Amino acid sequence: EVQLVESGGASVQPGGSLRLSCAASGLLFDDYAVGWFRQAPGKERERVACITISDGSTDYGDSVKGRFTISSEYAKTTVYLQMNNLEPEDTAEYYCAAEALPGGCKLMNVHTDYVSYWGRGTQVTVST
Repeated sequence: EVQLVESGGASVQPGGSLRLSCAASGLLFDDYAVGWFRQAPGKERERVACITISDGSTDYGDSVKGRFTISSEYAKTTVYLQMNNLEPEDTAEYYCAAEALPGGCKLMNVHTDYVSYWGRGTQVTVST
C-alpha cells in the first residue's frame, strides 16, 4: 500500500521559513515523481513544485519560484519542500502527491485530478 505522510506545517510570521517533509512508503521511489500542491479555503488547488526522483529534475509554480525549493533524500524515501520568505498568500493546506513515470510531473501539472496518490496534508499559516 502506497502511503504519503506530510509533516512540518506550522504557523509562522511573514518572512519566515518552514521545511515540509513528505515520507513515502510502499512504492519504488525512483520510479516516481513527487509533487507538492496547496489549497487555501475558497480557492482552487494550486501546484507548488514537483521533482522527478530518478534524475532530480524539478519545476515550480510561478508564485513560489525563487522562494521554495523541492528536494529528495533517496535513503529516507522522503521529499522536502523548503519554503523561504513566506508570505500571507502562502497560507494553505499543503499536500504531497506521487505519480509513476513516465507520467510523473507532467501528468501532475496538467491532469492533477488523475494523480495516483495523495497525502492527507499539513497546514501552513503565515500571519503576524
